[in-house]
Amino acid sequence: MWALPAQQSAHVTEAIKQCKSIKQVHQVHAQVITRGLLSLGSSSSLLLANILHAFTSLLLPPSLPDRRRYAAAIFRRIKNPSTFCYNTIVRAHTLLSLPFNALQFFVQMRRLSVSPDAYTFPFALKACADFRSLSLAKTLQSQCFKFGFSADVFVANCLIRVYSVMGRIEGARQVFDESPYRDAVSYNGLIDGLVKAGDIERAHVLFEEMPMRDSVSWGTLVAGYARMKQFKEAIELFDHMLALEVLPDNIALVSALSACAQLGELEKGKQIHSYIEQNGIQIDAFLSTGLVDLYSKCGCIEIAREIFELSPEKSLFTWNAMLTGLALHGHGQLLLDHFSRMVKEARVQPDGVTFLVLLAGCSHAGLTGEARKLFEEMENVYKVPRELKHYGCMADLLGRAGLIREAVEMIEGMPVGGDVFVWGGLLSGCRIHGNVEVAEKAAEHVMEVSPEDGGVYSVLAHVYASAERWEDLAKIRGLRDSARVRKNAGCSLIQVNGVTHEFIAGDSLHPQSDEIYLALNAIGKHQFEVL
Repeated sequence: MWALPAQQSAHVTEAIKQCKSIKQVHQVHAQVITRGLLSLGSSSSLLLANILHAFTSLLLPPSLPDRRRYAAAIFRRIKNPSTFCYNTIVRAHTLLSLPFNALQFFVQMRRLSVSPDAYTFPFALKACADFRSLSLAKTLQSQCFKFGFSADVFVANCLIRVYSVMGRIEGARQVFDESPYRDAVSYNGLIDGLVKAGDIERAHVLFEEMPMRDSVSWGTLVAGYARMKQFKEAIELFDHMLALEVLPDNIALVSALSACAQLGELEKGKQIHSYIEQNGIQIDAFLSTGLVDLYSKCGCIEIAREIFELSPEKSLFTWNAMLTGLALHGHGQLLLDHFSRMVKEARVQPDGVTFLVLLAGCSHAGLTGEARKLFEEMENVYKVPRELKHYGCMADLLGRAGLIREAVEMIEGMPVGGDVFVWGGLLSGCRIHGNVEVAEKAAEHVMEVSPEDGGVYSVLAHVYASAERWEDLAKIRGLRDSARVRKNAGCSLIQVNGVTHEFIAGDSLHPQSDEIYLALNAIGKHQFEVL
């Protein structure tokens, strides 16, 4: 005997609450249709609202197009949608990466005079942040004041995030200062905004003012120091975090690993790796990428490969890190083999970074033909647009191979004018092969787009010296001196007994400089005697 419609509706409502996947939501929805429960008037709208809420709660980006249509289709069947229904559909479209659609539903809600509640504005502000509309953000902030939600800590936190995302850090600071209630999320949001604005000092001051810090607070600041290339500070802050027994999140771990990679701090990186293993932290694609990057840049390419192969999750960034390591270590053929695995077996779509690494790797390995093919397939096969940096790599590769004329033709056929890297790549090839005529042309273009770059004068001087054109050599040196151009000093790092020593070309600031130069002179004298 069939249960009464009200009983069926109650059973279905309970079934909706138990759904653990979108497939189960679809199955319950199908039961609602086949049992005729959509003809129950107001009860049908309640059932559809519950289905929409369950569906939204289970959404994970990125989502398929059919899921985007499904949410809107359910909403359209709800008669006289409530504030709860509008909140749900706005949230659903935000999660579906459709901020414009989400904001359209918010506008529709206001036009129909459906009153917002404390949940409405956080959802709408999240969509506004994704949509990057400053004027709309200010309008929403006014609406928050109008309806009395400006003091709500969740609304304030969302406003801080909106202004931070749009680079309006003073607006975010004003919301923060005027908020009567602040929690860790409030502080973290403003710290993140300051970090992204490049103001790491103010971010650290705010961090010190926090009454209670969580792992997100620490991770955001560690990431900020790494982003600002203050790698020593990033590692020191990470160490302080561990000393206070704060469990680092993956952002802190990867940022610390990145700082170690940039400084060549292999031993420190290994300590962080051991910490990850000892604490049973799951190595996801994000952490795997950081570890592969560390070991690749610190000369341990085999360990990097081992970590890469054992990683169950490999994102595009993980593949790019592995390809970069192989390119850095001169493994040209392995580089191409891994790229083939990436696109054919893993079916990962490459991006501009992928091809930049491939072209650079082919250049250093002398794989000119393979590079030509990859350069051609970038747009034609993989639909990745060529950028100036890709042309720069090809100019460098063709120049190294002595194909100066082909490089010039490629540059002349570019859709936009070449930059310092494109012409600089050609100039390097001319230096190797002694092509004075093209070197002068390339140098002229480099000086035009980057007149303060002192490197071009040195390269051209080398070309003239090799061709024994002494008058031209004297002229270019005079031009360099009169132009007062800058040339970045070379810097090298070496780690001895756990201590990192930094050396800058031309300085004598190291405390053991006298002993070092004495040893170098002895080595030079010994080489001279052997010869």
